[in-house]
Amino acid sequence: MADAVVETDVECRISEGDYVVLKRGDVYKSVQIDKKKKVIFEKQWIFLDGAVGELYGSTFEVDAGGKLGLRKANNTGNSTGDGETKEAGLDNRHIVDDGKSQKLTRDDIESLKEQGLKGQEIIQQLIDNSTTFRDKTEFAQEKYIKKKKKKYESHITVLKPSTRILAMMYHGREPGKVCHLRYDTLAQLLTLGNIHAGSKIIVFETCAGLVLGSVMERMGGYGSVIQMYPGGGPVRAAMESFGFPSHFHDTLHEFPLCKVNAMLSGTLNLDEKDPDGQSDGRLGEQSASSRLSSGGSKEGSSESQSMEVCTQQARAKEVAQTEKLRDQKAQEKRVKIEEKRRRLAAAAALLEGQNADGLVIASRFHPCPLLLGLLKFVAPSRPFVVYCQYREPLIECYTKLREQGGAINIRLTDTWVRHYQVLPNRTHPMLLMSGGGGYVLSGITVSAETVTLGARQNTAGEPAAKRIKRDEITSTSNSSA
Repeated sequence: MADAVVETDVECRISEGDYVVLKRGDVYKSVQIDKKKKVIFEKQWIFLDGAVGELYGSTFEVDAGGKLGLRKANNTGNSTGDGETKEAGLDNRHIVDDGKSQKLTRDDIESLKEQGLKGQEIIQQLIDNSTTFRDKTEFAQEKYIKKKKKKYESHITVLKPSTRILAMMYHGREPGKVCHLRYDTLAQLLTLGNIHAGSKIIVFETCAGLVLGSVMERMGGYGSVIQMYPGGGPVRAAMESFGFPSHFHDTLHEFPLCKVNAMLSGTLNLDEKDPDGQSDGRLGEQSASSRLSSGGSKEGSSESQSMEVCTQQARAKEVAQTEKLRDQKAQEKRVKIEEKRRRLAAAAALLEGQNADGLVIASRFHPCPLLLGLLKFVAPSRPFVVYCQYREPLIECYTKLREQGGAINIRLTDTWVRHYQVLPNRTHPMLLMSGGGGYVLSGITVSAETVTLGARQNTAGEPAAKRIKRDEITSTSNSSA
């Protein structure tokens, strides 16, 4: 029991090498903890050495040198300037914003910063030197203090990466990298896809690995995740930001999209040789032979025997070093190729049974051919979900699925979210909100073998019974009466 408590405490504390998310206001940034390494965040250089050993979720103050210091909890219950905000006006109709209400100039504020005053003390100086602060209403005073805190207080919160935090970070900073996938839409993808521990999920996404990392986090390191990727290799920048332990990566497999047709037709060759490795070997041999031939030609043109011997020894040494480096690189490349072939064989073995428990697609490519091709690897009575920023490609997918069959409960939905400000006597929707969170197509696969089997039985035996119309049923009941 004590060991479990110690292990839990270690997991809740920040360690060197961990991936964390820095938060200031509504701005997030994912970084890795490295000692004596500068990190720029909100136009400010900081060192994260002071965060090592502290709990996740702690708030730190940044000093003038960029070092972090743990912020002490404010037990008084009064925020900055609350002692002065008891005197407030009834309304703001007589306040004129002419820029002359503040006695402190920019140079005065800079001098206060050079003197080492903290943000809380600078805000108090601004309140004391404002001629209109006490005439403002209580709400306006709180808004003024909140605005100044955001500008002058250097507080940073260190958070543990999670699906919600990373989704908010990417959607706020670089929405184009994640196909404008919002965090509430991502939650619907995980729910409609029935992602849980112990399942086998196929994922195709071009969202920098955000959807892949979210699926892996939901599965908790149990089961199998097969990532289908286009191009030369998968992109997993956001997945690496989760900071998963090593056993999570053991459940991750990868399979190139260009070999799906070969996998379905049964012509997949896992022992094919790498043409790049062979070409590199030939080039290396040609370069070595060219060096030797050039060395031989230069030896004949030397003037003195001593110079010839020294030059020959230097060339031989250079050729030996070049051969050694070339062999070392070739060995490393062979190891990488063998590892890639091994991972490809493991992913192919998982796909060969065509019994995946779910399919998740979220990419910038047209989803219709991807969905129709990858659905063949999903077992019957399993969910699938497709995300697209636009509605028209998903409408085409919906039509194709209805025409060819093999899926039921097909639904095309869009997501909508709105934030509210919840404060005493001023609760209202936020003025700025996201215009759209994309569209989601979901459904459940069914086996088409029962349909074909029923058709074969009907053709071999008696014809299928004719469906009775409602008018015939009514006439039959009347005649019997």
